[in-house]
Amino acid sequence: MKIKHRLKSIAISALLTSSLLLSPLQSEAQWFKKKRPSRESMEQEIETLRFRVDSLKREIEQNSIPFSDTLSENDTINPGGLSFFETEDLLDPSANTDSLLNLWYVQRSLTLDEGISVNLETENLTSDTPDSILIKRLKAINSFIPLPYNNIIKNHIIYYTQRIPNKIDLILGLSSYYLPIFEEIFDQYDMPKELKAMAIIESALNPVATSRVNARGIWQFMYRTARQYNLEINTYVDERLDPVASSHAAAKYLKDAYTIFGDWSLAIASYNCGAGNVNKAIRRAGGSRDFWTIYPYLPRETRGYVPSFVAALYTLAYYKDHGITPRAIAMPAHVDTFEIRRPLHFGQISELIGITKEEIADLNPQYVKEIIPGTENKTYLLKLPFNYTAQFVDHEKEIYSFKDSVFFNPIVLNDAKSVQTQSTTYHTVRRGETLGRIAQRYGVRLSDLQRWNGVKSNIRIGQRLTIHKNGAPAASAKASSALASTSSVSAISEEKTASRAGEYLMYTVKKGDTLWEISRKFEGVSLNDIMKLNGFTKKSKIMPGKKIKIKPL
Repeated sequence: MKIKHRLKSIAISALLTSSLLLSPLQSEAQWFKKKRPSRESMEQEIETLRFRVDSLKREIEQNSIPFSDTLSENDTINPGGLSFFETEDLLDPSANTDSLLNLWYVQRSLTLDEGISVNLETENLTSDTPDSILIKRLKAINSFIPLPYNNIIKNHIIYYTQRIPNKIDLILGLSSYYLPIFEEIFDQYDMPKELKAMAIIESALNPVATSRVNARGIWQFMYRTARQYNLEINTYVDERLDPVASSHAAAKYLKDAYTIFGDWSLAIASYNCGAGNVNKAIRRAGGSRDFWTIYPYLPRETRGYVPSFVAALYTLAYYKDHGITPRAIAMPAHVDTFEIRRPLHFGQISELIGITKEEIADLNPQYVKEIIPGTENKTYLLKLPFNYTAQFVDHEKEIYSFKDSVFFNPIVLNDAKSVQTQSTTYHTVRRGETLGRIAQRYGVRLSDLQRWNGVKSNIRIGQRLTIHKNGAPAASAKASSALASTSSVSAISEEKTASRAGEYLMYTVKKGDTLWEISRKFEGVSLNDIMKLNGFTKKSKIMPGKKIKIKPL
């Protein structure tokens, strides 16, 4: 039987070999008449094949660059974020739907009205507006940031102006309130005002938007990046939800990114996928810093980010030419700001001056528990529509004590201070995944993911990983104390290694350090802060052993 089976295998092999040798439509003579390829052409062919293999690998991995291969494991500001092209709720369903802004927030994410998904990278959408007109209009926009035109950008423009008419009008309605705020802030930092359009891509101008990876606010900051850029986040306050404070943080991030790349398109792309992924794409593209050259090497969602930016700017400028009328949104014509230096509850304001708590929350979304935790040492801002200004001023002395025993009784305070319910989810490892990429997907730290599952770096296909959202799982008092101690040590480890010299916190440069990575080790310190403090320029070099100023003490 073995011999028979072996003879059968040999026969099959012989048949296959003969079929390959007898190539159709090509005789043996024709084969040998071909000129032998040169070494140069063979090397070129090999390089082409390598490029194709890399492209296939990217497709297999859903066009995403491995998280573990970035410059830093924590440099992504908005991994995923709110997508215009995938079904996703823009807000928690429990959110109030009767207030001014939530007329828009309860809408579903921007999908085609026909319910058909579309790939704006490969499709050829058609428009009644000729390409020549679109090109002319883009050139006419007074933009410091280049606004190119190609088929991908054309698809995005058509999508914004023709495919989502019942959604883009709402965005345009909100833009009349929010975009002037962004323009003023970018002007303070001497940055292009066109960057305001990024907020449309990030959150559809929803200041309380929360993505599935827990990026929050109108600029979609992740927790660690928000803390890096000095946004306050605690039980009562989340400044990621404050359109003004978060816009300042976004401006600082983009200014740092521009300092690194020297190109606004790359800075915009890094806002979505992080500076590490952009640098990875630059290396793969042979060192080019042109967005469209590195385009194939960027993560899939980031490839559509700059085209969306161009399309958003185009829509803001030419919506009238496409017959779009901004939806009327009942936003206050004027807002007055008050400094609050004592604890104040939205309920106290509402009952005493007649404004609804929803209206207060619309203008002050950063106060997540409806409490403004003002103290003598820490002032917080309250914004009110101008038509309530007189009533608030008339009652300002008595408003803090009004029903304070009701709004600040122990039960209310305990409810406000209670930790959010922990949610635990599980992830089954798939082929090609890394711990870093999984951590990025769920918006958790790599070190936490390793600790929860008792792993370092090696994971296997099919392995089930435990993931805790909103922090670590509940533990005993002793365990919590130990965990807090460990976290505290981790958070201030760099400050301990840094020295204090005179009026500044100093840092000794280590081998492999960059100014960008050093800035991210210290909370509230940006790349530009370090450069200004030390008089560095883009051409400055830092050497191991050199001491640099981090921040004033």
